[in-house]
Amino acid sequence: MLEVKNLEISFKNSQPVVQQVSFSVEKNKTLGIVGESGSGKSISSLAILGLLPKTATIKGKLLFNQQSLLDFNELDFQKIRGNQIAMIFQEPMISLNPTLTCGIQVAEILQQHTQLSHNEIKEEVISLFSKVKLPRPEAIYDSYPHQISGGQKQRVMIAMAIACKPQLLIADEPTTALDVTVQKEIILLLKELQQEFEMGIIFISHDLALVSEIADSVVVMHKGKIVEKGSANHVFLHPKENYTKALINSKPNTEKRLKTLPTVKDFINETIDSTVYTDEERTAFHQKIYNRHPLLEIMNLHKDFISNASWFSKPTVVKAVNDVSFKIYEGETLGLVGESGCGKTTLSRTILQLEKATSGSILYNGTDITKLSRKDFKKLRKEIQIIFQDPFSSLNPRVTVGNAILEPMKVHNILNSNKERKEYVCNLLEKVGLEATHFNRYPHEFSGGQRQRIGVARAIALQPKLIICDESVSALDVSVQAQVLNLLNQLKSEFNFTYIFISHDLSVVKYMADQLVVMNKGRIEEIADADEIYQHPKTKYTQTLIEAIPKGL
Repeated sequence: MLEVKNLEISFKNSQPVVQQVSFSVEKNKTLGIVGESGSGKSISSLAILGLLPKTATIKGKLLFNQQSLLDFNELDFQKIRGNQIAMIFQEPMISLNPTLTCGIQVAEILQQHTQLSHNEIKEEVISLFSKVKLPRPEAIYDSYPHQISGGQKQRVMIAMAIACKPQLLIADEPTTALDVTVQKEIILLLKELQQEFEMGIIFISHDLALVSEIADSVVVMHKGKIVEKGSANHVFLHPKENYTKALINSKPNTEKRLKTLPTVKDFINETIDSTVYTDEERTAFHQKIYNRHPLLEIMNLHKDFISNASWFSKPTVVKAVNDVSFKIYEGETLGLVGESGCGKTTLSRTILQLEKATSGSILYNGTDITKLSRKDFKKLRKEIQIIFQDPFSSLNPRVTVGNAILEPMKVHNILNSNKERKEYVCNLLEKVGLEATHFNRYPHEFSGGQRQRIGVARAIALQPKLIICDESVSALDVSVQAQVLNLLNQLKSEFNFTYIFISHDLSVVKYMADQLVVMNKGRIEEIADADEIYQHPKTKYTQTLIEAIPKGL
């Protein structure tokens, strides 16, 4: 169906960013393309759809049903895009138009490529929404993207992609930011749709365990080249290249807890540290920290949101955090997991006093911070910091990274002069794996992993006691993720930090957490030692979360 031969892509006569890439996709089969950001995965797929800018130079062969796509003009591509070849993009919120309802956006595809009437198109769209298992398809037809969840937005994107029953579907990181349960549902859905329409699928991801669950064959890309390819079984069970081995092993293993996660660099240099953090060491550490007074104590915390009333309806109350209680001790990492909308982020924002608690207490070192004045809490703010999910959005693009770290130090009068602060920040940048010369660079000059390190440096610059990591590694490649997790553990050991680690990736949480809190619909589902919950989940909800973790081959 699709044959790519010796594909080479370059921009403005620069060095090729994709070189000698060859693969094929057959009817009713799935090809997995894996690799880190910048490896050339997405650029190669955009070339297939003719979506690269005019500055791109493309060489080689791109054959779809024996037709050369490189000979197509824009009009030719418009006829096959969304019709014979469709794509599910990584970010549904960016890809969907916020000013149009979900139903209208899917209907546009059918208007473009079919002769159906307005009523027939509406019926077909609602049928598609049912097919992708969206709840209340008629209501979602009239809903705007911001009114539905991330998983539902992704299903709308899938409905749009399969509307014309394409022969080839390109899924570019379609589950990266989704909960494990939603991720599993999306994978099963894609498999069902493939069987029904006999589609060929290109599934692009940096998560090898996930790819192993859906792909028949695999291509591993690194720096624009294919370093390894073959059947999924062969590549995952018998990898030849160190790079492939690194991608497979960089993700935390739920069976054993290594002291240091291996990275791509470790595999290439053959400097892997396989030392395991033993149960005895873990028990001794827990005895040490749990004999202290708690650093933070949440008691019967409630946070309600009240919707605006209209002429015809009463205001509705949403209990985002509903009677939550737990303790966290100095030096501990508390894992916080649950599906989107369970209350994880609202809870963290309430701890930071960015949201005011409806009722209940938050005791920090014995002081109820919910009762502090704004002025008194400002003095305390430097002790409780947060590392955000998206470091690029949380950094000011007009401020150099050095000044972004230095600015809060000025506010809280840390050190005596700007010269001392600058020296401190330069040392801090080196401590998180960057360089002192990066002080005067801007956020856009760094990769995603480097920006996350800047976020870490900014959080620890104020020498806090408690750090909230809110999905702080979810969008990173597995190897970069391993580097950041190693850095967080190293800093915890050096500065005795206490973490609240929020994530939808349960394998990462198990690796990091001492104690685990599972949240569901604003309530605590269960709370216990992380290993105990993973081995013996008490509730069906927790069991479902654990079973949804991609196990790999």
